[in-house]
Amino acid sequence: MDFDFSDDQLLLKESVGKMFAARYSDFEKRKAYQKLPNGYDRAVWSEYAEAGILSLPFSEDHGGFGGGPVETMIVMEQIGRSLAVEPYLATVVLCGAILKHCAAEPAAAELIPKIAAGEAVVALAQIERGSRYDLNDVSLAARKDGEDYILEGEKSVVLGGAGADFLIVSARTGGNRRDANGISLFVVDAKTPGISRRGYPTQDGQHAAEISFAQVKLPASTIIGGEGHGLALLSRGVDEAIAGICAEAVGAMDELVKMTVEYLKTRKQFGVAIGSFQALQHRSVDMLVMLEQARSMAIYAALSAGDDNAVTRGQAVSAAKVQIGRSAKFIGQQATQLHGGIGMTMEYKGGHYFKRLTMIEQMFGEADYHLRKLAHAGASLAA
Repeated sequence: MDFDFSDDQLLLKESVGKMFAARYSDFEKRKAYQKLPNGYDRAVWSEYAEAGILSLPFSEDHGGFGGGPVETMIVMEQIGRSLAVEPYLATVVLCGAILKHCAAEPAAAELIPKIAAGEAVVALAQIERGSRYDLNDVSLAARKDGEDYILEGEKSVVLGGAGADFLIVSARTGGNRRDANGISLFVVDAKTPGISRRGYPTQDGQHAAEISFAQVKLPASTIIGGEGHGLALLSRGVDEAIAGICAEAVGAMDELVKMTVEYLKTRKQFGVAIGSFQALQHRSVDMLVMLEQARSMAIYAALSAGDDNAVTRGQAVSAAKVQIGRSAKFIGQQATQLHGGIGMTMEYKGGHYFKRLTMIEQMFGEADYHLRKLAHAGASLAA
């Protein structure tokens, strides 16, 4: 299998790298962005639109460039290196994946060009209290009211939800709370009467929201993926998002390893650089090995994210998530220990990489959760 980038992909990597470096090479800029409403600069978001990265995964018919999971991997790795705070994951990678797989439907067809042009930020309202990582654990109700639906319930930890212009909401139109069938996805204007939002910053510098839906009335045309059949579409979007955050984690880990090695070269103890101590050299090599293992699995996830077979695609992204979680924990802990006290300060960038890696490890299921999924799949095959 050929893992080399094409000329166009190499050009994308170079241009995106320069763009993020210009906006995030100074760590103080990131702190300034975080102080703005919703935790990012909308002007920077518009620059992303002008550069074409917001339209990258969408087809040319919808104003995009027709990029695939590998192009998304390239962008997400640069986001990880920069610790960028814009809601690219929530809007373009996660919601974008859901929308592009039902792009022929009116609600999706209308929204995709707005995302590509930087005119709309979209968030997925899927998590509920107690649902943990189960996508089919949905209790928010969507009951029929003539030709319309009435949404009633709450969603938690909605990434980018406080500043989103539109929401993709998972709701139950039939069945019981944990049934696979009966889940529908609605595209909802965030200004619709009955929606209330409480935004807050997360530990890694991103933003999320608690969202309540009180008698929110929606027309049937806002459903995407078919009434009661939204779980397959939701699962596919999450699988592509997992591949995306695996790439983001690799970018963050790569920078953290480089920072740690550079620190070992410059920090002196007993008159010599601590990097000359063999024990610390061994630990930095172990970090590099874990990084390369994670990089290989991130590439595997990206190459598998476009698989139409839900079973094989799910197994691939679960395997990648297991390795990413283990590598992120190891590299983050080692980097913090090797930096000493400075690694724990808010002023030093290294600790912020570790925070983001810790959050990535928990998103869409931590390593143990995905390991159990793989073990269950293996047992089913054996049976």
